[in-house]
Amino acid sequence: MISGKTALVGLIGQPVQHSLSPVMHNAALKAMGLDWCYLALPCESSELTKVLQSLRALKCKGLNITIPHKQTITGICSQLSPLAKKVGAVNTLIPDKIGGWIGTNTDVAGFIAPLMGRNQEWRKSKAIVLGCGGSARAVVAGLQDMKIFQITVVGRKEEKLRNFLDHFNNAILKNNSIDTPGSLKGILENEDNLLEEIKKADLIINTTPIGMHRDNKNNDAHNQIPLGVNFWNNLKTNTTLYDLVYTPRPTAWLQLGQKKGYNCIDGLEMLIQQGAASLKLWSNYNEIPVNVMRSAAEKSLLFKNYK
Repeated sequence: MISGKTALVGLIGQPVQHSLSPVMHNAALKAMGLDWCYLALPCESSELTKVLQSLRALKCKGLNITIPHKQTITGICSQLSPLAKKVGAVNTLIPDKIGGWIGTNTDVAGFIAPLMGRNQEWRKSKAIVLGCGGSARAVVAGLQDMKIFQITVVGRKEEKLRNFLDHFNNAILKNNSIDTPGSLKGILENEDNLLEEIKKADLIINTTPIGMHRDNKNNDAHNQIPLGVNFWNNLKTNTTLYDLVYTPRPTAWLQLGQKKGYNCIDGLEMLIQQGAASLKLWSNYNEIPVNVMRSAAEKSLLFKNYK
């Protein structure tokens, strides 16, 4: 029961109405016996600073950050974790002791988890990352941690793609690491050789919102497929398609991949694992009921599919 003592945690983004985070987090909070409530809080970019200051004043216990704020919010945080600095994007906020927010990133660990659970050697692989936003930054950082041989980022806008690549190349130079990650390059989605790059890939990750279901009858985005159907006809038989989108489940892109016999992963497990990592940081609990979170999320998705 929500009472006068109930504390707040939540998700900031736009849109957020599709998110499963409230379902799985509130199930976990109940199992943990914490008198907290997790809410999805829509927030426009122009209101972000004001909303964060207000939530901090209300003693909010922690926040997740999603599209479109993951990069912008790095400039609002009072402190960034080393990982957040490396990624250049934040998905988790922790209240500090001076009235501000500490920004970190649990998307990296969440992204890696489903891949590491598979019996496959990824070090010699070639990966394609569709998109160059905040989620793509966490994906590239995860791929570098996995020592992927070659990473190619696909973007729509030249300047945004160049800034994305410059960020990671500068991070490598700054760290001066002997254990240098594999090659990182970019390509625009209208370049002629993109199709050939995709055909060579072992792992392809969609970090864009294309294909996401939204509660808008005039929006047919859930029927869309990244880059169009023709790009996915002649991939290698053991190619893995990884869609960070999880509503609907499966997305149109993964449905196409399943029909063609490709390995397919959706974004639900990434959502669960990054959420559990965030909850661990907020609560200081060593054990998070991940199975409870997974069960709640799966049940909610099943209900939505039958509606």
